[in-house]
Amino acid sequence: MIHRHDVIIIGAGLAGSRAAVEIGQVADVAVLSKVYPSRSHSGAAQGGIAASLANISKTDRWEFHMFDTVKGSDYLGDQDAIELMVREAPETVIEMEHWGCPFSRTEEGKIAQRKFGGHTLEFGKEPSLRACYSADFTGHVLLHTLHEQCLKHNVNFYSEFQALSLIFRDNRAIGVTAWDMVNGGLHTFYGRAVMFGTGGYGRAFHITSNAHANTGDGLALVTRAGLPLQDLEFVQFHPTGLWKSGILVTEGARGEGGYLVNGEGRRFMEDYAPTLMELAPRDMVSRSMQTEIDEGRGIKGEDYIHIDVSHLGEQKLMERLPQITELAMNFAGVDPRIEPIPIQPTAHYSMGGIPANPNCRVTYNANRDETVGFYAAGECSCISVHGANRLGTNSLLEALLFGRRAGKQIVEDLPHLEFPNLPADYEDEAKGEVEKMFNSTGKEKVGAIRDELQKSMTLDCGVFRTKEQLEKQHTKIEELEDRFKHITIDDKGNRFNTDLLEAIEMKHLLSFSGAIVEGALQREESRGGHSRKDFPKRDDDKFLKHTLAWRKDGKWELTFDKPVVLEGVSHKGFEPMERKY
Repeated sequence: MIHRHDVIIIGAGLAGSRAAVEIGQVADVAVLSKVYPSRSHSGAAQGGIAASLANISKTDRWEFHMFDTVKGSDYLGDQDAIELMVREAPETVIEMEHWGCPFSRTEEGKIAQRKFGGHTLEFGKEPSLRACYSADFTGHVLLHTLHEQCLKHNVNFYSEFQALSLIFRDNRAIGVTAWDMVNGGLHTFYGRAVMFGTGGYGRAFHITSNAHANTGDGLALVTRAGLPLQDLEFVQFHPTGLWKSGILVTEGARGEGGYLVNGEGRRFMEDYAPTLMELAPRDMVSRSMQTEIDEGRGIKGEDYIHIDVSHLGEQKLMERLPQITELAMNFAGVDPRIEPIPIQPTAHYSMGGIPANPNCRVTYNANRDETVGFYAAGECSCISVHGANRLGTNSLLEALLFGRRAGKQIVEDLPHLEFPNLPADYEDEAKGEVEKMFNSTGKEKVGAIRDELQKSMTLDCGVFRTKEQLEKQHTKIEELEDRFKHITIDDKGNRFNTDLLEAIEMKHLLSFSGAIVEGALQREESRGGHSRKDFPKRDDDKFLKHTLAWRKDGKWELTFDKPVVLEGVSHKGFEPMERKY
């Protein structure tokens, strides 16, 4: 079945939905999602969205937010994109407020703001209250508010469709093929422009805060279309995931005053970041926690430590952190009102992804040359506002703000983009993939391969890395790719065939995990979320560059010739969006 719309968006999270709102006012836009839109992973974000509103920290300014973001990125972030983001942040938040988003409030009735790791005033002198929040459901309320706007502007949703291939010819994005998860069958969607907002790839790891749907589908499709991925070695491990499950304990717990305590009962962050303590950037806190665990100072000598919020009192916990209180009770068996919560670092966010410029046009080389009709925003993209490490609350901001920029850019470009002709082989790749999976009679099981990938990635490509570990993981991925050729799926039906869907997702995970490992192996330095024990220092002379990785003939080819942008927007021709509020 073929579907034709002006614009095809893959992903119904904050980035995809925000772009759809913009486009839906002037053109026919379709949004494909593998889950119902309001279940997109954006809704799992808890702590807040950053903006220098200065509602509480009265001296806060975008310049301070920019300094924190550049420093937090370990100087790998592109500063033109960062400047755009922090300057447009207040507008982005206020727009959501005007659309009815129920933010928590100050006594004056303004949007409430709280502390978050790495956010400061006066270029690092003291913590800033910059995180706008709605208790610990911030992503949830933003996503639902945005979905209302999508419905208002007649956005067409195709829920429960699994993307299979990107139709890309002569540097032009034409459309995508997708599998109808409910009824079965292949569908083709094409239009004048295509945007990816497909989210992250945390499910490549065993301990992760990511939803089961976060299998990096957009990255896999881009790789198979012959386009590069950027900076994939930079994976953020959030310091506070529930022990064993990895379910997120928001940084807001530390922003509200929670303590990190080791097996000796000490607030050990005084040894690593005596000024910011628990509010240091995430990469630093995760490494500090992992060091405590590795050196035998975990709780009872095991692989976790405690976060204690009991001193905050029941009233504050139920007002500011109700979801965390419930999650700790249900999934860790502890009552945070009277006892500490067991936590460990958890794979949380992907700084790397599909290379794109600040106007969200996908680029394909170190010169930043643009593709035609192809856009990306949100966690699947690498506009590089996060560089080597993302500050907390900058992810919701990035998704909304660059989703908005993508939508506006697409609207501006549409008059110059004609409907393309579908090539004769438009669905051959996807059709062959599905038929092969249905007809395969091997002895390998998808679940076993997935478990081995996730556990080995966590063990050998986790918070700390060495050459020996990464080479071992490189070999492991090659072994798993070979084994995947011999899988079998038991369900041969069409309707809700979860066996087939898990096999597709597994193929996607394998298709880019090698780029994470190869990038980590070749980047012989420690920077942000990438920490090499055998190269413990940052090396700006060799590696103040972005990684670009192409999949060619079954191998990964990497280059380090894409420079980091060290100048603001005035030097690059990108302009902040016109202000409304």
